[in-house]
Amino acid sequence: MRKLPQIAILALQGAFAEHRKMLESIGGVETFEIRQSSDLERKIHALILPGGESTVQGKLLRELGLFLPLQKKIAAGLPVLATCAGIILLAEKLENDPQTHFATLPVSIRRNAYGRQLSSFYTAGEFGDLSAIPMPFIRAPQIIRCGENVQILSEYDHLPTAVKFRNQLAMTFHPEITDSDQIHRFFLKNMVLPAIKN
Repeated sequence: MRKLPQIAILALQGAFAEHRKMLESIGGVETFEIRQSSDLERKIHALILPGGESTVQGKLLRELGLFLPLQKKIAAGLPVLATCAGIILLAEKLENDPQTHFATLPVSIRRNAYGRQLSSFYTAGEFGDLSAIPMPFIRAPQIIRCGENVQILSEYDHLPTAVKFRNQLAMTFHPEITDSDQIHRFFLKNMVLPAIKN
């Protein structure tokens, strides 16, 4: 019997439970949470980096011995879906923060870019070939620059809000807290399953 894809969800802080619920509602995969270094002993076919507090997540990643092993896996091609704080963890440059983290995604990010007045808002738009995708922004960062070969999948106010670079799919909004599973399905179909077959 063929084993299901194993999707690891970083569960140190933030909206990890919502990602797990979304993936389990789609089915056809097995999910598990990463909380300590021993969790990395399991087979991992893809990784979810959830929203939350990137500074806290980055600190815990290092303290728990998860940072370097996960950075190596991402750099080696492990498919990654990152939302909000997750894209901050992946970004090569943070405009208003000298501390970067995995630095595997060639984008520049401005943290908490919309300020207090517009700290949370909702819109809907295109995501690649998908349409009417709900996009909740919660104290969202902005993608202010993209490097070479970064594919822009969605935009808001003339700035990218979702990008794809090789094995990394990252966005500044929170698809996991909506009723739409289209982005998670896109990730599984276009990035996870092809990587397993190869």
